[in-house]
Amino acid sequence: MMTSMAAVNDFLSQRSLAVVGVSRAGKKFGNSIFTTLKERGYKVFPVNPNADNVEGERCYHSLGELPEKVGGVVICVPPAQTEKVVHDAFESGIGRVWMQQGADSYAALRFCEKNEMSVVHGHCVLMFAEPVKSVHRVHRWVWKLIGKYPS
Repeated sequence: MMTSMAAVNDFLSQRSLAVVGVSRAGKKFGNSIFTTLKERGYKVFPVNPNADNVEGERCYHSLGELPEKVGGVVICVPPAQTEKVVHDAFESGIGRVWMQQGADSYAALRFCEKNEMSVVHGHCVLMFAEPVKSVHRVHRWVWKLIGKYPS
C-alpha cells in the first residue's frame, strides 16, 4: 500500500486532528507533532491512556473519549500499539490515519485497507504540513531527489 499525494492532501485538509502518542514528559516526537500542528492552525487533541494533561492541555485517554469528531488521527506509537489505535479510530468513526515512520505494521495497514480507511504511512506529517521548516524542509527535498516523495 503506497502513500499517494492525494491521501496526504486529504488528510491535511482536515483541520481537526488527534495525535496518539504524546507523552506526559513532553520528550516524544508525538509532542513535537502536537505542538507544531497547533502552531500551523490545526485544532489538535492529544491522546495518551496514561495522561490527564499534556503541555497544559487536557489529554484524552482514548479516541472514543474525544469531545468532538476529528478528521484524522496521527499515530506515533510502536507498531503493536498502532493495531489497537486503528481499531479504535474505526470504532470512533475516524476514517483517516497517518502512521508516523516506525508506527506502521502490516496488520494495521491491512485492517485499514479492509475497512476502507485512508492511510498515510512511512512519512513524517511535518514534511507536509505547511509551512514546512528546518530539517523537515531539507528532508522533503532529499526525498524528492531520491524518489521517495509521494506522487
